[in-house]
Amino acid sequence: MLGLPASIVNIRRCAAPHDASSLNLDARRSVATVKLGTYFVSEMIEVVASMARGPVFLAGEVLECLITFTNPMSHLSTSASSEMLAWASAQIHCQFHASESRVALPAQGTKQDVQAESDTVLIPSKGERGQCVLDTPPKILFCDLRLDPGESKTYSYSEVVPTDGPPSFRGQAVKYVYKLTIGCQRVNSPIKLLRVPFRVLVLHGMPEPPFPQDEEVAPSNPFLEEEEGSRRDTRPLERALDMLMITTSRRCPYMFNITNMRGKVAKFCIFKTVYRLGEDIIGTFTFSEGDIPCLQYSVSLQSEEEVQEQYQRRPGQAVSVTGHGRHLESCLHTASSHFSLPVPLNVTPGFTTDIVTLRWRLHFEFVTAREPVEAPVVLQNQSEVTVWTGAEHVDVDTFSWDLPIKVLPTNPTLASYVSQFTGTNSINI
Repeated sequence: MLGLPASIVNIRRCAAPHDASSLNLDARRSVATVKLGTYFVSEMIEVVASMARGPVFLAGEVLECLITFTNPMSHLSTSASSEMLAWASAQIHCQFHASESRVALPAQGTKQDVQAESDTVLIPSKGERGQCVLDTPPKILFCDLRLDPGESKTYSYSEVVPTDGPPSFRGQAVKYVYKLTIGCQRVNSPIKLLRVPFRVLVLHGMPEPPFPQDEEVAPSNPFLEEEEGSRRDTRPLERALDMLMITTSRRCPYMFNITNMRGKVAKFCIFKTVYRLGEDIIGTFTFSEGDIPCLQYSVSLQSEEEVQEQYQRRPGQAVSVTGHGRHLESCLHTASSHFSLPVPLNVTPGFTTDIVTLRWRLHFEFVTAREPVEAPVVLQNQSEVTVWTGAEHVDVDTFSWDLPIKVLPTNPTLASYVSQFTGTNSINI
């Protein structure tokens, strides 16, 4: 893990005399005086981190976070109540955790992540379960910050979410969790960590940043320079979202004949097999073209989590299947029917890593009759109400069918509305 520069490591030894006296005064006041029966509470600094855009980001997008440091003491307090922070830095890291009963990871040497109280090396994954599989270089927010009573200062942190990492995912075999970690330290005190979890969506085939020649053909009006520069910064994200919309908007009817060993049951039609988060999957059945009576059908949206063969705990380990919605309907004597299944905004699109692969499918189940079932007959001139009662016992067959589909990300702003994360967190140090 990367450490901080030598200038920060030596802060404690190079503190200015007046700063040292203030720190000594604070230290003396924080000690309980038992003889007099008086106890003093040491002052605290409140640290608040907030992602204004929301807690969901697309890989390759710029994450921005505002970090505010506040001395909550009243402004009427004396100058001796001023607080001093040696340094603060921030970085993004992805934490990986695997189920021991499903995943066999290669043995690793013991890693030391214990920080001494006087250590100034930031370890963002300290105390976290699993292992850190991705992190960005730490960025220093400040050195030697002094806050008078009632004073607060805000710093802006920005970093590109890495495109070579996995998406956020909480499965049965593995978990990938992203966090922004802010580390800060008071003089002669241990490091405190503030973590802000967020979600990352990965879109494979993310466009590369614009080529240098794109800038040469840009307008040279000096009054538009800042505006054009801002537009170029957001162009990769806009191109990725445009590509996503084009890919998921293509429609072409796919027709399938549903049959079993006895004959044709129905014709199924679906207009596309690629969807983005939040979309509805719509399909239609035509039973009038079938030879076998269908009593009931169900359609389930499922994800398949498969551990790569070299990491499976047992040979031939079964794939973990998770359901995300189901449509059930009785269809006896029905000429046609349809279903609509929404793709939840909080699920993870399909992806592949060295350890696990996540795929999506529609799982169909059909219940058919072995013998023809007569429909009720209603005479044209019949004036009385007729009640039709179905057969008490029907010999049936059941069979299932899986249709693979693709699930892609959506606009991260839309996914932020249903995120379990708030994008804001705080700590007192």
